[in-house]
Amino acid sequence: MAERSASATKGRGETLLFLTDEQLRRGIEAMFFAYRGFTADPDRILHEKGYGRAHHRAVHFINRTPGTTVNNLLSILGVTKQSLNRVLRTLVDDGLVEARVGTRDKRERHLFLTEAGQQLEHSLSEAQRNRMRVAFRNAGPEAVAGFRAVLEEMMDADMRRHYANGGETAP
Repeated sequence: MAERSASATKGRGETLLFLTDEQLRRGIEAMFFAYRGFTADPDRILHEKGYGRAHHRAVHFINRTPGTTVNNLLSILGVTKQSLNRVLRTLVDDGLVEARVGTRDKRERHLFLTEAGQQLEHSLSEAQRNRMRVAFRNAGPEAVAGFRAVLEEMMDADMRRHYANGGETAP
């Protein structure tokens, strides 16, 4: 998404200045409860396999950009190298992720989902796509566009740029 002009942002912001603390609190609670619903189905699938949300995030972004490097994944997820290595070790040991040595830089590890990893990712994301599809359909196109705009505005600037680029490069 392109950077917004100051006048476009100012115009939108002025119409939102009437929000009370109570309305903002309700919005925050709505985010908490929506996230709880959004993660409920994948959490059940992950729990059956002994995995957690960190595994889900890793599988999601490896699927999104096959061949991504460990360093790129560290930047996207914003976790420590130690915690990511624990997650990746489990996924590799369980045959869901393959780590290949870089062709140009032998120190790099490029990550790919195996067929089993792709199947897990599909079952996790399909549950979330179904939930979002129903919610978006029920809310309507203007609400969908507004929802996306709100989410993008809540992102830190570097993550917004990363998101706008389709996740192709590190933030």
